[in-house]
Amino acid sequence: MPHTAPRIALAAFMLESNGHAAPAPKAEFEATCWLEGEALAADLAKPNPRAPSGLSGFIAGMAGGAWEPRYLLAASAGASGPVEQAVFDEIVTRIEAGLRAAMPVDGVYLCLHGAATATAEFDPDGVLLARVRAIVGPDIPIIGTLDLHANVSEAMVREADVLISYRTNPHVDMVERGTDAANTMRAMLGGMRPKAAFVKLPLIPPATSQNTDRGPYADIIAYGQSLIDHEILDVSVVSGFSVGDTPKNGMSVIVTARRDQARAEELAKGIAARLWAMRERFSIRLTPLDDATAMALAAGRNPSVQALLFADVADNPGGGGRGNTPFILRAFHAAGVEGAVFGIHNDAPLAAAAHAAGKGATIRARFNSAETQAFSESFEADAIVEALSDGEVVGRRGIYKGRSVSLGPTALLRIGGILVVVVSLRKQCAEPAMLEHLGIHLRAVRSLVVKSRGHFRAGFDDIFPREAIIEVDVPGLTAVVLTRVPYRNVPRPIWPLDLDMSWTVPGSHG
Repeated sequence: MPHTAPRIALAAFMLESNGHAAPAPKAEFEATCWLEGEALAADLAKPNPRAPSGLSGFIAGMAGGAWEPRYLLAASAGASGPVEQAVFDEIVTRIEAGLRAAMPVDGVYLCLHGAATATAEFDPDGVLLARVRAIVGPDIPIIGTLDLHANVSEAMVREADVLISYRTNPHVDMVERGTDAANTMRAMLGGMRPKAAFVKLPLIPPATSQNTDRGPYADIIAYGQSLIDHEILDVSVVSGFSVGDTPKNGMSVIVTARRDQARAEELAKGIAARLWAMRERFSIRLTPLDDATAMALAAGRNPSVQALLFADVADNPGGGGRGNTPFILRAFHAAGVEGAVFGIHNDAPLAAAAHAAGKGATIRARFNSAETQAFSESFEADAIVEALSDGEVVGRRGIYKGRSVSLGPTALLRIGGILVVVVSLRKQCAEPAMLEHLGIHLRAVRSLVVKSRGHFRAGFDDIFPREAIIEVDVPGLTAVVLTRVPYRNVPRPIWPLDLDMSWTVPGSHG
């Protein structure tokens, strides 16, 4: 029988692939989110779902009128290395099978990250969009949302009708952008046929230069939003994922007009030219480890001064880092730093040893005993097991707000004057509940060390203002000093690897 309410297929594929990290197996998706069909529908009906937030936003945005959702597959692994090709092939096959079973559909919403790679494919997002398009045909709307750190390809823009990126970094607008996608879907169901313009820039901004509260990225995002009017539907200025190491690395501008292709092209070129002219503003400066250690010592000795947050930006699990390099911990411990909390160290064998010993036990903590990644050096110290948990938390602030998060078996260890949170599942420390559920009182902490590039800013900004944040210069898989990244596949020349290069927007007169 014909259906009267619009039937919309929903799916998600969320992975940010670090080109120099180990491949991501299926187990990494299963540990975060691998939900299909009715299981996905049931999860999204919960108060604290695991599925990506964009799906929740889309569902909320569609609630104003009748519609029939068709739940396909949500596969999310956060950040890791390239997905194993067989796993990506399975994701596509399952989404295709679910979509064929749901046909006919009136639209498709895909919640994408946009910076995935696979072990044999540089552009999985483009492949997925093309495979969906092949099933639904040229006239059915396909709308996707993207992370601000997407590495956008021409294929992605060509195969989708509309791509909408986040506007905030830390990312706290995922739900809102899903709602935007729903509003756009309604407009397309009503007859709108949008036109998109796309410009790729030879520019990789360092990750720590991409905050959107202030600075160059905030300025260009604000400029793009100022151009939205009755004709311009969306302006997405996408920073890209700096350590993705793909031929599609680089910032992207996508301007979507309701009908006027020429206007979209004009604005996209103008934004790209403005962005290129301000590229020097994306330069960064980090704090040497010796200086950071001296700051932590001083903070521990004087409780009357502002407490400090030290960001280990080069070992960010949210960018594919292992979350276990010992450089800052080793230095702080050797110097005798007091009142410090390290959140969080990814080390399943050490967490298991602490659970086996039990609360109150003294153990010889062997960090990274089973790790093979070069930056994940070993470190040993006597430790007291202060607390234990199953690692199941619900986020209350920032990017994890309202979402269920699994850390796996978790332990709180005391090493001298330092508390270390040890987890079994790799996550970046961007959420206070990751620490608080173990009894840590964050306002009493003198130095908080987080393995995170920037999302911690939305989780801990009520305690640590911008001036209290120290970005530490230590090695890791998510290095923000890009000349240290062993790139193999990025297009050259590209700034800042090639500082003397020149570039003009294709088709412009500049």
